[in-house]
Order: sequence, then structure tokens, then C-alpha cells
Amino acid sequence: MKRLALCLLCLLAPLAHASSPDAWAAYDKAVLASCTKASGLKNAKPVGNAAQFDDRVGYTALLLQGQYPQKHMKGQQGTELCLYNKKSKTAFVTEWDSIRPTAKP
Repeated sequence: MKRLALCLLCLLAPLAHASSPDAWAAYDKAVLASCTKASGLKNAKPVGNAAQFDDRVGYTALLLQGQYPQKHMKGQQGTELCLYNKKSKTAFVTEWDSIRPTAKP
């Protein structure tokens, strides 16, 4: 009887499927496209790979670098942190220049 119950539990339990490499590549492409679109930087490019947070958190983080588009910034390089909401598929960015080391005199 215990074996039957165990077998039923195994059959009724939701199956966990690992994502395929193609699925991860498509997801990474969507994150990059959404973050780049939300960015205020010209020629925004990712710095390294995205940080995949646990599904309980619900976000993927991506660091972007590019040039500030404002004339008075004279093409100065800027950094932004993008948080991509997995559920709503929306990107939110904030300036994060403080992550770069400051020049020592």
C-alpha cells in the first residue's frame, strides 16, 4: 500500500523541467532587448552576464554601459543597473555610476 501511495505521489507531483540552452538564449536575448530599450544610454552594452535571481525574487539583473546622450555630458561613459521582472517582462533601469572605481589623485 505504501508503494502504491508513493507511486501516486510521484505521478501527481508536478514535473520540474530544466530549460534548454535555446530557451535560455531566447530569455537572455529578451532581457538584453528590454534593458537596452529602457536604458537612457547611447550604445548601451551589457557588462558581463546577467545575474539570475531565484524565482522567489522574480528578477534578473543586468549591468549596462554606454554614453550619456546629453550634449553637456560630451559622450561621457555611464553605467546603469537594469532589473528585469520575469513575470511582467518589464525592465527598470537606474544610474549606477558609483559601481565604477573612482580615479585616485
